[in-house]
Amino acid sequence: MNRRQMLGNTAAYATLLATSGYVSAQEKTNKPADNRPHYRAKEIIGAQVQIEGDQSVGTIDDIVLDSDGNVDYLIAVNEDNKYVTIPWDAAQFNLQEKTARVNITQEKFTKVPVYTNQQYPNFATPAYRTQTYQYFGLTPGQERRMIRRAARNR
Repeated sequence: MNRRQMLGNTAAYATLLATSGYVSAQEKTNKPADNRPHYRAKEIIGAQVQIEGDQSVGTIDDIVLDSDGNVDYLIAVNEDNKYVTIPWDAAQFNLQEKTARVNITQEKFTKVPVYTNQQYPNFATPAYRTQTYQYFGLTPGQERRMIRRAARNR
């Protein structure tokens, strides 16, 4: 399973499974059988988003799921009430400090598109997905799998 994880109950934001991020020793003991730490939505929502240089750029306001129930994006809101879409794969969590660390420079982060809660983007479009992932130096999971398959078939 890739780093985007399944939710047990999408309507209620049940237990989030995650394969990346910082976890405390106590949280490591609460791992499911497949050794992935698990997060609860309420542990993530409200977390401070930090970029390179430990600069805080907002807080996690929401979590976006795809049609299969996989966590796709984190939605961060900044002090100007502008929203930023962050790919789930871009964040590493420290639950003790209630932070989500994203490996992006301030200069790059200022170029990431923002929107308001009245003008949410269409998260499902391939173009939006690709563009969002590229801002964070990532490739969407589906494209990553296609690239690996193509490399194997060479």
